[in-house]
Amino acid sequence: MENNNLLFHRLRSIKSRKRIIKKDEEKQIRKKYKRSKELWEIRRNIPLVPLEKPYQKGFVRSFVVRDDIKTSNDGNFFEGILNKINTYTYSENRKFVKKKRKFGRRIYIPREQKLERISSFSWADPKFTLTERERQYFLKKEEYNPFRKRYDTYYEFIEPWRFTLRIRPYMITHYKPLDSELEKEYEALESYLDQYRILGIICNKIRGKSRKWRCEDEKINLIESKKYFHYKMSATEFADYLQDL
Repeated sequence: MENNNLLFHRLRSIKSRKRIIKKDEEKQIRKKYKRSKELWEIRRNIPLVPLEKPYQKGFVRSFVVRDDIKTSNDGNFFEGILNKINTYTYSENRKFVKKKRKFGRRIYIPREQKLERISSFSWADPKFTLTERERQYFLKKEEYNPFRKRYDTYYEFIEPWRFTLRIRPYMITHYKPLDSELEKEYEALESYLDQYRILGIICNKIRGKSRKWRCEDEKINLIESKKYFHYKMSATEFADYLQDL
């Protein structure tokens, strides 16, 4: 009788067995997630190998400091700013156009290119080395984001006329050798980790707990709300109508 009671206590319940299986699965996911990050670092740090015969692959357009600004006393100063906010656009030819449909037919319009905006996160990041003098040439602006339903803050360079666009051939001079075994292992891990259920476990258990877009202590300004913006005038007119009665 005592042996039967001891055997009964050693048997795990269904809930306990499910919990063990879940923990084992999370351990395997953590292990594969860590290995995926290690492989990503290895792939990124593979040194480039110079080509014996460089070849041209289209054209690249970027900003450069104007010649009159470059020869002035502040030429190096604006060169330093441009290195932090420059943008690059690639094209197969020198036209730099894109397709657009107008009145049922396709037309080509010039591709617009602007200087890089600095996000509020990068602006406050100490690693983003902007000197106090360089910060004086940026203006804080806000733009409504319809996807996040909020205003995004960014910083924009106030004197873009100091730079001009220049087109040059885009030359391929180096290549990165590929390790077939490494690529095969990395692709297999990424295919496994990109599953919907696995992504949920990674977000909740490894990267951190999921949270709402708006924090509980975040105050929502109704004046900046898109919904309030659409109905503000009608509500005001309705209030005036009630006062006139």
